[in-house]
Amino acid sequence: MSDRWVAVLSGGLSHERDVSLRSGRRLSAALRSAGLTVTELDADHELLHRLNVERPEAVLVALHGGEGENGAIQSILELLDIPYVGTDPRACRRAWDKPTAKAELARAGLTTPEWMVLPQSTFRELGAHPVLDSLVDKLGLPLMLKPVQGGSALGARVVRDPSELPSAMMGAFSYGDTVQVEKLVEGTEIAIGVLEDSDGPHALPAVRIEPSRGIFDYTARYTAGLTSYQAPAELPEDVARRASELAISAHRLLGLRDISRTDAIVDASGEVHFLEVNVSPGLTATSLLPMAIEADGRGLGEVFDGLVERAIERRS
Repeated sequence: MSDRWVAVLSGGLSHERDVSLRSGRRLSAALRSAGLTVTELDADHELLHRLNVERPEAVLVALHGGEGENGAIQSILELLDIPYVGTDPRACRRAWDKPTAKAELARAGLTTPEWMVLPQSTFRELGAHPVLDSLVDKLGLPLMLKPVQGGSALGARVVRDPSELPSAMMGAFSYGDTVQVEKLVEGTEIAIGVLEDSDGPHALPAVRIEPSRGIFDYTARYTAGLTSYQAPAELPEDVARRASELAISAHRLLGLRDISRTDAIVDASGEVHFLEVNVSPGLTATSLLPMAIEADGRGLGEVFDGLVERAIERRS
């Protein structure tokens, strides 16, 4: 049990504000149950002043999307010289941009679905139909479209017929000016959490994801009953090992710290494909990381209490 005083940041102004608030409340309750004193703070115009005046011993970032994952809040915390749990700003930016992360991991030899990146300006300047026709010729069908930045599958959509592409592109563009178009790999979707301790990063048990509607979109993620989960995932031993190695490799290669979650898919041959990585995983009642922590025989408060100690030691 710890007697530390920490601040949990949640909320903010991203599209994922509601999810972030739920993550923040659950994390705060878990930390209090572990004996910590917790101040809950929204990421608003008063945040900088409050942190500078109150000076908690450490900060935990439960922000999703935007400032919580692109390194902005982490940069502020470093300016204020306040210890915080999680990845540093530069590595946050690498992980936040999905094509940047995929390219870096592909160069290192990790398997990831083939992809292309298309800014909205390309459609305006070259015409939507010629671009979309060329896209299908290059990558084939089906495809997964998603904004290059952001989380919770907002703006993401599977396209199985060319007629669906224009509306799918517009839906993705509503969450950002650039879209990643990825060859869809059919198979078993899994998430693998990674936690660090004094011995380095360790993979948590993989969580298997089975959405009832076929796609793990925003509604399927945060509506109880629409998705079934299996933690730990029932996978062949060699597949489970490769999934763990993939997640640890992604964590290390991107320079992540303390905690991360890698999303992947296992195809029919047992190949594990990297999809994306998250430096601020959700902590709601239907989120994947808490399931993995529980499957590992630990509690949320216990794990984050340990991460708080690591953050404080880094600044001492």
